[in-house]
Amino acid sequence: MSALPDCYCPLDGTRVPAGSLTWCCPACGGPLDLDFAPTPAPLTSLSGRAGSLWRYAECLPLPVPDCTLGEGRTPLVPLTEKVSAKLDFLMPTLSFKDRGAVLLAALAARLRPDRVIADSSGNAGTAIAAYCARARLPCTVYVPQGTSPKKLEQIGAHGARLHGVEGDREATARAARAAADEDGVFYASHVYNPYFLHGTKTYVHELWEDLGGRLPEVLVVPVGNGTLLLGAALAVAELHTAGLIDRRPALHAVQAAAVAPLAAAWRAGADDLVGVTPTAPTVAEGIALTHPPRARQILRAVRESGGAFHTVTEDQLRHAQLDLASRGLYVESTGAACWAATREDGPLGATLSARTAVVPLCGAGLKTGLAA
Repeated sequence: MSALPDCYCPLDGTRVPAGSLTWCCPACGGPLDLDFAPTPAPLTSLSGRAGSLWRYAECLPLPVPDCTLGEGRTPLVPLTEKVSAKLDFLMPTLSFKDRGAVLLAALAARLRPDRVIADSSGNAGTAIAAYCARARLPCTVYVPQGTSPKKLEQIGAHGARLHGVEGDREATARAARAAADEDGVFYASHVYNPYFLHGTKTYVHELWEDLGGRLPEVLVVPVGNGTLLLGAALAVAELHTAGLIDRRPALHAVQAAAVAPLAAAWRAGADDLVGVTPTAPTVAEGIALTHPPRARQILRAVRESGGAFHTVTEDQLRHAQLDLASRGLYVESTGAACWAATREDGPLGATLSARTAVVPLCGAGLKTGLAA
C-alpha cells in the first residue's frame, strides 16, 4: 500500500500527518492542502489507459480504488465557434462532484473510520453517499431543510442517513463540523479535505488531453465553495510546471448575483471576504455560499491567472437553462451559471467573442427540474 502525503495549512504552515482523521488546521481551524507535487505523464503515454480519471495516475495521491464507478472522461461538445461545454453531468451520480468524492471514499476506506459524515446542498452529498455505499462505509449526510427533494431521494437511495438542518447552507456546515470532531469520524468534506481538489483537477487534465495537449484561453467556472476552480488551478500549475503547456488559461469565476460574496470581495480589491454580503433567494442553490472557507485561495487563484469574477441574474440563469435544453443539454439551474455568463447577453459574452473557452455543465437537470 503506497504511503499517503502529509497535509498542511496554507495559512500558517501547520502540518497534519498522513493517516490522521484531523479535518482542519489544529491551529487556525482553516482548510488543509496536500503536500503533493506530481509530474503529469506526457500526452503520448496516455493511449490505451483506463477510460476514467484514473488514467492520470501520476497526478493522483491514491492508487485506483475498489470503489471506482468509472468516473471521468466526460465529453466535450461545441456550443459556439469559440465556446465548448464539458458534460460533467454525465457522471455516475450525475454531477462533477464524483471526481472528488471517489478520492474521499478511497481515503476513508484506507483509514477505516467508525463512520463518514458529509454536508451538502445536494450534489456532493449524493456523490459521497454513492461512493461510501460502493466502499461499504456507513455514511451520514447533513443537508439544509430546503434541499431539492430529488437530491434527498438519491442520497437516501444509496443507503446514507439524512440529517436535516434548519437554516441555510452555512448552518448545515456548522452542524457537520461539530459532529466531525467526535472520535472515529471521517469528515468527507469537499471543502476542507484537499483530496477532493485533487479529484476535481482531473477536469482540466481531461480538457488538456481532449484538446491535443493544449488548454483553451479561458476556463469559466461556477464558484460557491470553489472546489472545481481550485482543482483547475492545481492542474494548470502541474501541466505548466511540467512544460506540457506553454501558457496558463485565465480563470473566470461565476456567481449568482443573489449570493455573491467572492464577487463582492473581488470588486473591492480585497484578498478575503469583506463585510456581510447581502443575499436573496436563488435558483443556483449549488453555489449559494456566503462564507466559503477557501475564499482567500479562490481570490488569489483568479487574480494570478488574469481572470475575473462575474455575476448572473436569476433571469439569466433561467434563460440559460432553457437555452441549453433547446440544444439537447438538460442541466440543473446551478449548472447553467457559466453558460449564462458566456452567452452573448452575459457579462462575459463580449470578452469571449475572440477567445476560446470551456464551460462546465456540472449537474443534470433531473436533480432539480427547470427553474421556476
